[in-house]
Amino acid sequence: MTCATGALATGQLPPDLTPIGAERGASPDGRIPAWQGGLTSAQQRLERNGTPVDPYAGERPLYEITAQNYQHYEGQLTAGQIALLKRFPQTMKLPVYPTHRSVPISAPLAASAARNAAHAQLADQGNGLRGFAGAVAFPVPHNGLEVIWNHLTRNRNASYSLVSDSVTPVGNGRFTLMSARQELARPDGLPGAGADNILYYFTYRMTAPSRLAGDAMVVHETLDQVAEPRLSWIYSSSQRRVRRAPGIAYDTTGPGTGGLRTADSRDMFNGAPDRYDWQLVGKKLLHVPYNSYRLASPDLRYSELIRPGHVDPVPTRYELHRVWEVIATLKPGTHHIYGKRRYYIDEDTWAILEADLYDQQGTLWRTTGAHSFYHPGGEAAVNAMEATYDLKSGRFHVSGLINEQRMPYVFNLPTSLSYFSPGALRSFGVR
Repeated sequence: MTCATGALATGQLPPDLTPIGAERGASPDGRIPAWQGGLTSAQQRLERNGTPVDPYAGERPLYEITAQNYQHYEGQLTAGQIALLKRFPQTMKLPVYPTHRSVPISAPLAASAARNAAHAQLADQGNGLRGFAGAVAFPVPHNGLEVIWNHLTRNRNASYSLVSDSVTPVGNGRFTLMSARQELARPDGLPGAGADNILYYFTYRMTAPSRLAGDAMVVHETLDQVAEPRLSWIYSSSQRRVRRAPGIAYDTTGPGTGGLRTADSRDMFNGAPDRYDWQLVGKKLLHVPYNSYRLASPDLRYSELIRPGHVDPVPTRYELHRVWEVIATLKPGTHHIYGKRRYYIDEDTWAILEADLYDQQGTLWRTTGAHSFYHPGGEAAVNAMEATYDLKSGRFHVSGLINEQRMPYVFNLPTSLSYFSPGALRSFGVR
């Protein structure tokens, strides 16, 4: 990969890169194909619930990685994947399919990335950005912080709604379903939004189970959360009052996750990066969850998908892709339950697809995976689910499930800035 500094100053990326910074070419061995523009409109049809039909439904696994043969692929697996295979040697496996670089890049996204290549800079010791707008802050990153900022600023639909489910099964696989509606809007997708330090606006309201239905939250996600911490408000339907919630950050427990996921582990990583040193290891080939259309199918029931100890591996899909590897090490004098975090970021979308989380003694504690697919309605990669496995307790949490929702996604959501105000929380609670 080449990098022409002069060209970047004008917003022109090197010709061997895609418009958002991935390598266009195939890998030398041909296992990673060249990027040829992603899926075409002719390859994209929708299921009855609005999720895409699997364009690769006729394919079969090239091979399966198991506890018995993982050594043959060890250099292309994460420590967490290997730990899961060893923990469940009879039932866990990674079905590996042909690699498809399926994600297209729209003209507005390409223009946004080119503009950011010329103007975006790290600010406040890397805790914020200046000169950034739209999506993909650093299409040609030079350090680990810039890669993580690419995940935080990756392409998402400018405003959308998602209704999804989450589960935290007990040992026998039984679970209580939790459902929630969330909306997200970037400033460029929200009329009247003019705040300079806002990355996006976010709402979250519980719809099930009944004891939690009506509880809601509004977040104004700031770009520089050290200079200006994220603004959060919560509404309790039982107490019928709105209050500030400044503590929803870093390693506080994420609500509804059974204590298995920290606040800054939602969406694999979110929030302020200031408590860690970020080391860019480089690129590598890795087996990652990808093109997970089958996993999002409305024909798949949660009772079939959720098994004792882990998600049923049969409908999952892994492919070999080029990823960026970044290691986050806790800074001396700061606090977080994770002493080290290792992230693997997809070159074609800048989304974190795999993460391994270590305790203060350096022992692998939890591992997470984001099973993504491209959604033509939102012109962006979205998740069929995000799974977190606790390797110490043996428990796991799965969020973002959409299979049993009638119409999970609404893209280009017509909304307003007032919708994301604290005063709107009470109306969320009664809807």
